[in-house]
Amino acid sequence: MQTIKRLDITKDYESIFELSQFAFQYKLNPDELEQKKQEASRHIIWGIMDEEEIAAKLHLIPLSVYMNGKEMDMGGVSAVATWPEYRRKGMVKQLLHHALKYMKRNGQTISYLFPFSFAYYRKYGWELTFNEKKYKIPMLRFPKQSETPGYVRRKKPDVTLLHTIYSTYAKQFGGMLVRDEKWWNDRILNKDMHVTIAYNDQNEPNGYILFNVKKDVFNVIDMAYTSNGGLNLLLSFIGNHDSMAETVEMTVSENDQLSFILDEARFEQKVNPYFMARIVDVHAFLKQFPFAKGEEQITLHVDDDFFPENTGTYHLHRNQEGTSVTFINGDKKQTTGIHCSVQKLTSMCLGYIRPLTLLEMGLIQGRKSDVGKLDKIIPVQQPYFADFF
Repeated sequence: MQTIKRLDITKDYESIFELSQFAFQYKLNPDELEQKKQEASRHIIWGIMDEEEIAAKLHLIPLSVYMNGKEMDMGGVSAVATWPEYRRKGMVKQLLHHALKYMKRNGQTISYLFPFSFAYYRKYGWELTFNEKKYKIPMLRFPKQSETPGYVRRKKPDVTLLHTIYSTYAKQFGGMLVRDEKWWNDRILNKDMHVTIAYNDQNEPNGYILFNVKKDVFNVIDMAYTSNGGLNLLLSFIGNHDSMAETVEMTVSENDQLSFILDEARFEQKVNPYFMARIVDVHAFLKQFPFAKGEEQITLHVDDDFFPENTGTYHLHRNQEGTSVTFINGDKKQTTGIHCSVQKLTSMCLGYIRPLTLLEMGLIQGRKSDVGKLDKIIPVQQPYFADFF
């Protein structure tokens, strides 16, 4: 068992980012290194050391996400890296287990990460929960005028205004990030973008778009709207760049229906697996999770091979007042109820795949009537994660 050390971003940043640059194959100039240092000031960074040198490291970012409109604490696992001479010695496995213990103690009941390999992180309890859809659309497909009452205006970045629109937009999806001011300034806004706000005919903001135009491509960096009117105004705003760009590129939620809105539906669309998630503390998560209203009693038998303190039986009672959960550690005597892994429980609760679909696929076990009860109380929300770390 190697020693894990909490690293200090103010003292160890050169070693931290030397490993990141090597592992992820990028190069930082002095200004970019300083920016990365500032971004990482919120990170909790652990390293496995060989004397005074970092052999492997993991960053944990304390964040929050929207689950059915409710904010829940999330631990973002990022920048996991090992120098080649130390690989395949179990260091990342040790760091992940250490991070899970820390998250559980600190109330982060769910964790996200962007995987280099889905198979690798599935071994440790994370599961695919977010896809992204990428569009590449000819500019000529976009309307040049909107019949929707309202107008658009270019603005200087205003975090308060942007966040008001974003938070309303984000709550309609499952799992979106709760962005704070530091996240907006460090990770979203930059000098190489333009900001435009859509307003309705009552002068109320109902959408925004962050974008740039380069080499005949209109790049949508971030877009959110609180009404169909706001979306229509932004689409016509994009269309009015027809003298500057030939193509529009954007990333949207998997169930986005832009092809139904535009007159010509045929354009390039690619859906790719994106982020993974894992429930860190099943008992606490089930008690906090905002299930849909209903009165149901459900028994869940959960297996978590990597973090076995989650393994056991959960008696879940959902009523109009809320959810109560009784946990029996390691109880496998009961055969009734729903049997699933922590990976499949995560994917169900985040809305990536429905419980009844998993039952049909043979990936969870139980009576159809019991699985139907769980299907009934899990909110139907499109999972979407519009950020990256």
